Amino acid sequence: MEKYQNLLVVIDPTQERQKALERAIELAHKNNAKITAFLSIFDFSYEMTTMLSSDERETMRGSVIESRTQWIKDLIATLETDKLVIDIKVVWHNRPFEAILEQVENENFDLVIKGTHEHDKLKAVIFTPTDWHILRKCPCPVLLVKEHSWPENGNILAAINVGSDEAEHIALNDKITEEAKNLARIINANANLVNSFPGTPVNIAIEIPEFNANEYNDNVKSHHVHAMQEHAKKFGIDEAHTYVKEGLPEDVIESMAKELDAELVILGTIGRTGISAALIGNTAEHVIDRLNCDVLALKPDGFN
Repeated sequence: MEKYQNLLVVIDPTQERQKALERAIELAHKNNAKITAFLSIFDFSYEMTTMLSSDERETMRGSVIESRTQWIKDLIATLETDKLVIDIKVVWHNRPFEAILEQVENENFDLVIKGTHEHDKLKAVIFTPTDWHILRKCPCPVLLVKEHSWPENGNILAAINVGSDEAEHIALNDKITEEAKNLARIINANANLVNSFPGTPVNIAIEIPEFNANEYNDNVKSHHVHAMQEHAKKFGIDEAHTYVKEGLPEDVIESMAKELDAELVILGTIGRTGISAALIGNTAEHVIDRLNCDVLALKPDGFN
């Protein structure tokens, strides 16, 4: 996690409490990182004020930016920053996710931290178009912050796919596991690995009477368990912290996160081949909003 020295925190203009900023400060205290509090704002009414000259509109935009900058300064003043370097950047942009991606590309940020919204009545997390655009397109890791705290000796759950022998999957598994170990050391948590495997296809069992579903299931599970053991051994993770479960990835990840009361789940998003090619439209989208803890989304190496 020492590589996360340059943190971009997305400020939410609709909230007084900035949980993403609080998490960034918590992380920076442990990692001595630099934080940039970033806000993208836009008011279409200003752009449509045809009675004003371009200079006058520019002055109005500058005034709004200055006001929001001061608001962020006041927010930071209420938090325990303790000598941390926190820069503030407010820009005028009508597409927040593009503004965020531009910052990542231009300023070489190591991690984007963004808070999530919870529907007051449904008590479910609501992901905005900005959230999904960032998850899909941001080249650096994205940390989505929820309400779950990061207690000492808590649990980090890394979701991997050890059943595949594709080079891209193996590389992403390694990256996710390394991230889990690094974070576990930094925030004094336990690194856990989870892998799901599919059950017997129903149509095969029906169409081929002589097909032994139990034997098939046992063989598939054995393959995944052995692969998990080999992977965990490579990274020095005790077998007691590994889990291989039958079921859909989103169901298995959610149930294990609840069982372990995980403070953080680490997922890989967007690959080029196989299952990972549809991950952001399948596992990630289905599981992230069902988790009550933070989610760290990682891209494969070479993503751009």
